[in-house]
Amino acid sequence: MKRTIIIFLASLMALVASAQNGGVITFDEGSFLRQNQKRDSILIGDQLQYGATVKDLVDGANLMLPDLSKGLMEGVEVVSPWEVDTVKVSKEKKGSPKLTDVEVKMVITSFDAGRYELPRVSVVRVMPDGQMDTLVFNSQVLDVKEMPIDTTTFVPHDIRGQMKYPVTFKEVLPYILIGLLAALLVALVVWLILKHRKNKAEEEAKDPAHIIALRKLDKLRGNKYWAPDKQKFFYSGVTDALREYMAARYGIGAMEMTTAEIFAELKKTDVPKDLYDEMKGLFETSDFVKFAKMTVSDEENAKVVPQAVNFVTATYQSEIDEEAEAADKEEKK
Repeated sequence: MKRTIIIFLASLMALVASAQNGGVITFDEGSFLRQNQKRDSILIGDQLQYGATVKDLVDGANLMLPDLSKGLMEGVEVVSPWEVDTVKVSKEKKGSPKLTDVEVKMVITSFDAGRYELPRVSVVRVMPDGQMDTLVFNSQVLDVKEMPIDTTTFVPHDIRGQMKYPVTFKEVLPYILIGLLAALLVALVVWLILKHRKNKAEEEAKDPAHIIALRKLDKLRGNKYWAPDKQKFFYSGVTDALREYMAARYGIGAMEMTTAEIFAELKKTDVPKDLYDEMKGLFETSDFVKFAKMTVSDEENAKVVPQAVNFVTATYQSEIDEEAEAADKEEKK
């Protein structure tokens, strides 16, 4: 009710202002009430355009519209304020001013069912010479209805759970393809690593046993592995290189034997006693470092690699000498 009074007073003030400026008041039937979404009836919350069409507006003329920002009337809300759209532009005769038809409209809605007689649309037209005319358009009836419910067949139900749709093969296919691609990439990487290791092993196998042993011992030179926490790695590397060389040079299973078993077999070979004793001492020290956590001094560590290298070169040289003697015997025959 309060909103209706405010709108009435605003319209009345516009009429008074128009009369004071020598204007005239014209009543017209050009109002409209259009649904934004056309239905057979208007339901609660539907939005509609309410306004009027002002015809033959002279070029340069302006329109004054009432302030309805606080609402149209009780039960009817304004969704968006006044909007002016040009719907037609025409000229009557040569030399005559351009005439325009415009629509003034707002968007309204209602959240209460009922029948509402909307206020008239009042527009003050200000001519280029300053004269003001008031155009009053007829009102429209807004009939808002509730959603009908058939109470005779209405049965209340619990809220349904979330609907679950079956997963289709088309939805799963991208994940399957991604999984297969990832598996292929992993398999390719593993294959490349294994191939690289195999090629490296084959290349190393082509080299003589003493070259392989000397290459491995050369990597252990220096004092970077002499720290107490690295000595186990250092001694294991040296003795493993010697085990592989002994296995290749003397044909014994040194890789699987204990220190005692290795040197029991070496005792049967032509290894000089001084080299034999030196290597036995080195292997025994290595066992103490690896299994008894013994810490060896830097002076002792400095001797390890040179002793191992000396053993490999000396025994390999004896092999060369043996082969040379055998060749000489064959030539003499």
